[in-house]
Amino acid sequence: MAKDMKEKAARIAANKDRRPKAVARYIRISPYKVRVVLDIIRGKDLRSAVAILENTPKSASEPIKKVLLSAAANAENNLGMSRDNLFVAACYADQGPTLKRVMPRAQGRAFRILKRTSHITVVLDAKA
Repeated sequence: MAKDMKEKAARIAANKDRRPKAVARYIRISPYKVRVVLDIIRGKDLRSAVAILENTPKSASEPIKKVLLSAAANAENNLGMSRDNLFVAACYADQGPTLKRVMPRAQGRAFRILKRTSHITVVLDAKA
């Protein structure tokens, strides 16, 4: 039994994605708003993606830029890649836990407010 588990762990480690990535979790912005900005930078090289994020007037562009630069730093420091030939291979925003709040309404009623959070992931890769 233990031998099978060790073999399975070895297979998972061998097939693990070797591309540099960074994840920002529990960001207090809706994933729907984040995905709009991520669609703009997907497939772009690193320099143009950073330039696009600096000039995009969306609130999601600031945390995405931080995650993108973190992934670039991971590529440079951990994997020895050059920043010049990196591009955004994959980027996505998953929904995190939702904070539930209450808004008082007329006649003693209470309406629910959903404050959504996001998990932002950026995966970089080197140009061939």
